[in-house]
Amino acid sequence: MGNPTQAPNTSFLRYPGGKGRMLGFIGQHLLSRSTVASRYVEPFVGGGAVFFYLCPEHAWLSDINSDLIDIYRGIRKSPRQVWRRYCEFGSSKAEYRRVRDFDRPSRLVDRAARILYLNRTCFKGMWRHNRNGEFNVGYGGQARRWAITEEMLLVASRMLRKAHIQCGDFEDVVDECGVGDFLFLDPPYRPSEREQIHDHYVGRQFTFADHRRLAAALKRARRRGAHWALTTTTHPDVIGLFRASYAIEIPHGTGRQPGIRVANSGEVLMASYSLTGGQAL
Repeated sequence: MGNPTQAPNTSFLRYPGGKGRMLGFIGQHLLSRSTVASRYVEPFVGGGAVFFYLCPEHAWLSDINSDLIDIYRGIRKSPRQVWRRYCEFGSSKAEYRRVRDFDRPSRLVDRAARILYLNRTCFKGMWRHNRNGEFNVGYGGQARRWAITEEMLLVASRMLRKAHIQCGDFEDVVDECGVGDFLFLDPPYRPSEREQIHDHYVGRQFTFADHRRLAAALKRARRRGAHWALTTTTHPDVIGLFRASYAIEIPHGTGRQPGIRVANSGEVLMASYSLTGGQAL
């Protein structure tokens, strides 16, 4: 644990439940890339904040959201082309609706640019799909569209070239991890809730049964020699699935300063290894 090598700002995605604002706290409890003997693995990559923060030499990134994976693959392969296509989209509500409802291209570059455009201009960065798996969030405006730059995509592309990127279920990924691997997992949850519909989980519930699947898979991975860290709800039913691990509450808010007491956020960081200031479960 300790001081990871941080990349320049690469936060090109708006993502519900992303950990960008918690990095100051979470980062100090994660294994650094110098102590990861094999791969850094994220089965719920989401907005990728922790991956970009740690800047690992070898990574495996996965998510069940195929649109999200298209963005990462497109930017890894062709960041300049994605940026050029992104800049070509119009700036009106009518254009947003056209792109969302009718523009579903076949080329990876075009798909990546399309979803990036929708992500940056939709309402509050939400990520919601209908029953057909189609993005269906309303228009939010252009204010956050140009908060990203071509240079950010170029930096992200260089980092993503060190990663294997796939679309799939988390259990398949966890079951492939073993000695020397370090997993960071940020499954869908809302503070203090055991299960609820999560818009960014491709329109489906991440249920208590999924939490149980995840806990069982991590136990198997630990027996094979992998280490892991996990953010989740403080709901006692979920916490109870991870006995024989370590936990520390995540403080509410960002930029915590020494000596300032903060309220419990309803979120917890758990790990297979001892956490400074944490407790054994």
